[in-house]
Amino acid sequence: MADFLQQVVSGLATGGIYASLALAIVLIHRATRVVNFAQGEMAMVTTYVAWTLIDHGVSYWLSFVLTLALAFVGGVLVHQAVMRPFQDAPVVTAVMVTIGLFILLNGLAAWIWSSEVKAFPSAFSTRPIDVGGVVFSLQDLGVIAVSLGVVAGLFALFRFTKAGLALRAAAFNPATSRLAGVPVGRMLAAGWGLAAVLGAVSGMMVAPSVFLDPNMMRPVLLYALAAAVLGGLDSPLGALVAGLLLGVLLNLLGAYVDFVGTDLRLPVALAIILAVLLVRPAGLFGSVAARRV
Repeated sequence: MADFLQQVVSGLATGGIYASLALAIVLIHRATRVVNFAQGEMAMVTTYVAWTLIDHGVSYWLSFVLTLALAFVGGVLVHQAVMRPFQDAPVVTAVMVTIGLFILLNGLAAWIWSSEVKAFPSAFSTRPIDVGGVVFSLQDLGVIAVSLGVVAGLFALFRFTKAGLALRAAAFNPATSRLAGVPVGRMLAAGWGLAAVLGAVSGMMVAPSVFLDPNMMRPVLLYALAAAVLGGLDSPLGALVAGLLLGVLLNLLGAYVDFVGTDLRLPVALAIILAVLLVRPAGLFGSVAARRV
């Protein structure tokens, strides 16, 4: 039982990372109907920024806050300079732009910081703590707390502030929002900024475990995409729940199913998601669109 609980807590830690990036994907999709395939590379670049600040003597938490601020600005700039010119283009064109951005950011990171693997410090000790005979890692508990704290802050922004209401309105119905005086362009740019912040949290939380290199976020992006699809691409709550569930499920499969191990976690996860989508194409929490024939 103790080993089972340890696997669950560790799975919640990795699931929180998947959930942060999945929520970023959902925010962009709700606003633009586009899946941002560059979300992981944007997170990777901001993690390199955090590493640079720490390497120059800035404390971890100050670097964390500064990186989130820079990530927000970077997300806004990406929307304004890269995505906005294609806002009226077909969805396929916009998706191809995000793939091009993916390639560009990956190349820039390798050029600026090199492809050498770097160690990224953790904000939390790896010292284990014993709770009722069950040994937990402080790092796992810290990652869970940070990931859920950021998601809770985002929920409070959307639920209790006028800016959050404007962001929701701009994403849900841009045309009507413009008639109501909502600056839709600025709200969409802010949405990209918030998605970049969530990605930065995901990158900084996963980097101590996987180490820092230009390709570090690719597997995380695949799991985050799986969580976003499983929860529903139009459901922030679905992204959060599915990310946590996916993290726990993959951990338990790797620990208790011999043939899965670490190599087959992604194929098994995708098979489970395919089975769910065959039953409910909109995902677990997505709304099913009604269409008149």
